[in-house]
Amino acid sequence: MEVAVAVVSAVTKSVVSKLTVMEKRYKELKDLEGDIGFLHRELAMICGSMEVQISHKGQPSAVEILSMDEFRALAHNIEDCLDRFLPCAACEGELQIRDPRKFCHEIARLKRELDAAHERKVRYNADFCSAAAESNLDDNPVDQENPGAYGASPAVGIEEAKQELCKSLVDGGGGGGSGQASRRKLKVVSVVGFGGSGKTALAWEVYNCPQVAEQFSRRAWVTLASKHKHDVAAKEALLKAILEGLLGDEARESVPLKLRQLQQHVSLLLRTKRCLIVLDNIKMEIWDTIKPIFPNETESRILVTTTVNSVANACSLPDGYVHSMRSLTPEQSKDYLDKKVFVNGCSPDLDKGSTAIVNGCDGHPLALVSVAKALQGHKLTGDLCEKMIHNLCFRMDENENGHFTKLAQVLMNNYSSLPGNSLKTCLLYSSAFPNDRPVSRKTLTSRWLAEGYIDGDQEIANKKLDELIDRNIIRPVDPSNNGKAKTCEPHGIMHQFMLHKSMASNFIDTSFGAKNRSNFRHLIIDNRTNGTTGNMGHGTGPAGRGRDRQHNIFSSLKEKVDNLFSGSASKQLRPRSLTVFGSVEEAVPDLTSFELLRVLDLKECSVLSEEHLGQIYKLLHLKYLTLGCSVSNVSVEMERLHCLETLDLRKTKIETLPMEVITLPHLAHLYGKIKLKKISGKKLTGFLQGKTNLQTLAGVVVDSNSGFPEVMVHMKKLTKVKIWCEIPSTDSNYAVLSKAIHKFAQAGMATAVGARSLSLHLNDFSKGLLHHHQGDNTIAASRKHGYLSSLKLRGSLNQSPQFVMYLRGLKELCLTYTNLKGAELLAGLGNLKLLVCLKLVEVDLADLDIKIGDFPSLQRLCLVVEKPRFPIIEHGALPRLVSLQLLCKDLVGLCDDIKVEWFEALEEVALDSMLNQQTIQLWENEVRKHPKRPRVILLKKVVDPTKTMSGKYVASRKVYNNCYTDTPQTRLQRSCQVTAPRVQSPAPRFLFDQVEVCSGPDVEDTEFTALDVKLDSLHSIHQTLSSPTYEYNWPTGEGLCLPHFYSCTIMKSPKAVLGLSCFLRIHL
Repeated sequence: MEVAVAVVSAVTKSVVSKLTVMEKRYKELKDLEGDIGFLHRELAMICGSMEVQISHKGQPSAVEILSMDEFRALAHNIEDCLDRFLPCAACEGELQIRDPRKFCHEIARLKRELDAAHERKVRYNADFCSAAAESNLDDNPVDQENPGAYGASPAVGIEEAKQELCKSLVDGGGGGGSGQASRRKLKVVSVVGFGGSGKTALAWEVYNCPQVAEQFSRRAWVTLASKHKHDVAAKEALLKAILEGLLGDEARESVPLKLRQLQQHVSLLLRTKRCLIVLDNIKMEIWDTIKPIFPNETESRILVTTTVNSVANACSLPDGYVHSMRSLTPEQSKDYLDKKVFVNGCSPDLDKGSTAIVNGCDGHPLALVSVAKALQGHKLTGDLCEKMIHNLCFRMDENENGHFTKLAQVLMNNYSSLPGNSLKTCLLYSSAFPNDRPVSRKTLTSRWLAEGYIDGDQEIANKKLDELIDRNIIRPVDPSNNGKAKTCEPHGIMHQFMLHKSMASNFIDTSFGAKNRSNFRHLIIDNRTNGTTGNMGHGTGPAGRGRDRQHNIFSSLKEKVDNLFSGSASKQLRPRSLTVFGSVEEAVPDLTSFELLRVLDLKECSVLSEEHLGQIYKLLHLKYLTLGCSVSNVSVEMERLHCLETLDLRKTKIETLPMEVITLPHLAHLYGKIKLKKISGKKLTGFLQGKTNLQTLAGVVVDSNSGFPEVMVHMKKLTKVKIWCEIPSTDSNYAVLSKAIHKFAQAGMATAVGARSLSLHLNDFSKGLLHHHQGDNTIAASRKHGYLSSLKLRGSLNQSPQFVMYLRGLKELCLTYTNLKGAELLAGLGNLKLLVCLKLVEVDLADLDIKIGDFPSLQRLCLVVEKPRFPIIEHGALPRLVSLQLLCKDLVGLCDDIKVEWFEALEEVALDSMLNQQTIQLWENEVRKHPKRPRVILLKKVVDPTKTMSGKYVASRKVYNNCYTDTPQTRLQRSCQVTAPRVQSPAPRFLFDQVEVCSGPDVEDTEFTALDVKLDSLHSIHQTLSSPTYEYNWPTGEGLCLPHFYSCTIMKSPKAVLGLSCFLRIHL
């Protein structure tokens, strides 16, 4: 019910915000003033009472639920009314109301309905705050009902992590110290991860490990309550619980009662005895309270568990260690099911069911354990297993026999622990994205803003996303140069749970019967044919994670879509967002039925007709629009989209964009690779005098016919620009563009837009673009820091980038294939004292030496080379480095001139996923020696057919605490057998294009599992599956078993596609 309350509160807040604007700007309409004021005040009070309801425990009554549903429907009706009659409430100045008389009549009617709803609420005593009378804050911060093993899920797949934590606690080590001095320092080890990932189970196993028990004469386990008061009594209760645990039987007579005495006793014990204290479910406010009690000089150890990364990092500073929980691999999940459920072995039918469970639980230990318990005692069949996992969320609601009690509590707590309804609504909205591929940060945050779920700008939206990532509810996938997640995704089990709750609350709806047709706000249509992937960006195609689950959720849509748009009822449709996968023509006959749409996402549409484009131009409320690969041009009619804020054309074939689109009053973000034609005369004068709101332009192609250089200097709000320069130095646009770029880079606070980002792609004719304007000596003369915070340069430079050396405020720099030697690079970069992130992509960097004093602020260094020759980094240089990326597929062994132990703050080492296993193992062993035990990340190179050289990498597989896990998670699929011819000349060879299926599903759209492919090396299979001939050669005789699993999808085309989500069993 908490989700429903948050949904009602979210839409109510949105309406109240609009009414606030109206009340200020339409006072001249006497007939409206009183009614609008009433609606404003009444809805604000209702919203406030719902906030109280959601912040306190206690379930609302049936009458309260009905009343909340009624107020939600009314809030939707009011919002619809405001949107229909007001073209754009965000515009400054006076706006014309469409049909003022009818608008006044509608407002009066809604006022009467709201009044009647309020009277019913009072009549039936539907007080939203009644359930909140009892405070949910406990006096005691200690959870007396959930200590130790009682609060832990059964331990699954934690043996390696257990050994690592035991070693970390028992040994000295930490920070930069060693030996006895390091052993005498207080050390805090943090275990962090998503709710239900096994943190408590792992901590309990470590706590009771004989090796640990022998080393610590005094031990205490304290589980903290989820919510409690923060006063002296609570602090006393916590310290008393710690002291009682440490003293054991002695505590009955010797535990003091006062706070000061408790503090002194705990501190004394930690100094004089070797103690271990486990604080399960620690919160930041609790840690801040008790941290001063712990002495620094002690051999005692603290072990904490938390779901929040920032809390774990704060607890373990400065000399501790953070262990991040990882999802179970499919092999671990299947092993557990074999031991607990399929104890008599698996038939092909049960194997199919087992695979469905592994996929559905998505590596979540508590989900796996709960399903296993629910299956025990049943007569097992493959269909039963599939039904169990496909109806997992419904089973959590019903909770027959209590098998899913803990799982439902944990998942709901992940949601309810979020501060404020805005963050909760953002999380709910994230479940609208199919879980078979990550979603980009920009897409998610831009849609939040367009929907009105965030009251603020892009920076506020980014902070919301960062908080969800920090809480481990949404997980980062592809890192960007600055360490921020470029793409992300919810945990699979959380995505299921949130989607289920959203559908139950009519927030996101995928069942379109007449009963609820007018209630849903966000619509997703997935009418792709099985096995069709199109261009899925970072997704894994038909082998995508969670695809089967997602397909089942949306499978009924195609059957009902005709009913959805038939008859006059189609005019009642009022969703605020529409996302379509596949063909729009089949899914949505008439887009104008959605007249109140704010978000239209068609980037994955394979077919979009001119007729549909014409309909899009009539959706006057659109704020966010993305188009797909079937679109090759847009009309000047797009200027009718007055409210448009974000336009994404990256998937389209559009080359030229009308200048009228750039001048849309609210357009802030434009993505694509477009050209802007030159304009002259009155049009140019009008543009220069007008106000353009564009903040992001990524990007624009500048050639001889481009009008962009002339207008760039007049885009006063521009903060991020990406330019492909395709003009020779003799062209008149060359000098104009150079001047505009320099002016953009050197803009100061007078622009009121803060930090800026510039990306330049130079061709062979524009090598001197950045030096062209230096004849004025404008930059050298000013020597300002400027507000350019990020610069990316790609292409050959004819000399050291002097332009860069004067950008002293630069924080992020990426140089790609500049062909500059090491000395030339350092000559231009030596003054960048504030640089935090540096990425260099070259053929090799052997002649680059980084010495002590260079880049004193640098935290992230990414080096991408074609030849395994990396720079020399002097011991003691880069003292703040936390991320070291050494990316070269031909690297063998370690780097003699770059030592992991030299960087005391190091948190991660990234390597190319194409490396042989021996080299990866060497780096694993190397990071184990580091006090902070950095994680190893394997990244795979993105092959762009339009570029001969690329330095882009995305997530492949990660190693947390030296244990592999696939990202995205490896998927077990249905076992099948296939045959293929074996060619003996010159050696046995397998041809992928001649594979035939012997058993199992059809080859056209099936993913196959391979458990016994015999290949000679990890490197070879990459060459195989990425080569145009799709063949593999190996020597005669027995090969070696493939040490890691990879996947391919076999299609009738025929071809093979490398992925990360299934395996292939081949019989030769």
